[in-house]
Amino acid sequence: MTVREILKMGDPRLLRVAQPVQHFDTPELHALIADMFDTMEAARGAGLAAPQIGVDLQLVIFGFTQNARYPDRPPVPSTVLLNPVLTPLSDKMVEGWEGCLSVPGLRGKVPRHAHIRYSGVDPLGQPIEREVDGFHAVVVQHECDHLIGRLYPTRMSDLTQLGYTSVLFPDLVDADDD
Repeated sequence: MTVREILKMGDPRLLRVAQPVQHFDTPELHALIADMFDTMEAARGAGLAAPQIGVDLQLVIFGFTQNARYPDRPPVPSTVLLNPVLTPLSDKMVEGWEGCLSVPGLRGKVPRHAHIRYSGVDPLGQPIEREVDGFHAVVVQHECDHLIGRLYPTRMSDLTQLGYTSVLFPDLVDADDD
């Protein structure tokens, strides 16, 4: 399919609240999803939200077996999630280093819910519901933030924990490294 341009922080389209997907199992939706996977893989990402490529829909994809940007993280199952709803399952928060394809070259320590349930539908309109924790939960929360116009720096509690990936993690491959 097609590798699309990923919008960068500062683009006002990243600040919009995305609209629910209303039409399922269409050629257009399947083509968009294929483009999103091509784009995510080309950028070496762990996930991608439709607003990151300028599409104003509640659609996120995520998942990998191994990821050069997160080499110590466990696999996350490949998932296409439309119209997601996230529910924290405890008050426990975890803080970890996150990057974003829309904020290239930077990483920040972000607090996230440790254990969540996410629900929504797949591209055919069939229900999806999972309870997850760890990095899987972090990835889902990060991607779904894009659907409400939030980038991870707005979730950070301490901006002294924001820096360039090349300085913080000099041996790490990042999206803008080639």
